[in-house]
Amino acid sequence: MARPNYSGEKRRKELEKQKKKEEKKRRKLEHASSAASDDAPAEGGAEQVTNPSPS
Repeated sequence: MARPNYSGEKRRKELEKQKKKEEKKRRKLEHASSAASDDAPAEGGAEQVTNPSPS
């Protein structure tokens, strides 16, 4: 009877965790850099109201 390879499974899980952590870090950095560029005023400097509330 074959025995399960627990160390191989553990290694695979650790690699998945590390990959997920790196992906999350990369997305955070992308979001931070895009948020920084979004804070800059657009050309014209005026904000456009897309859905004004009825008065």
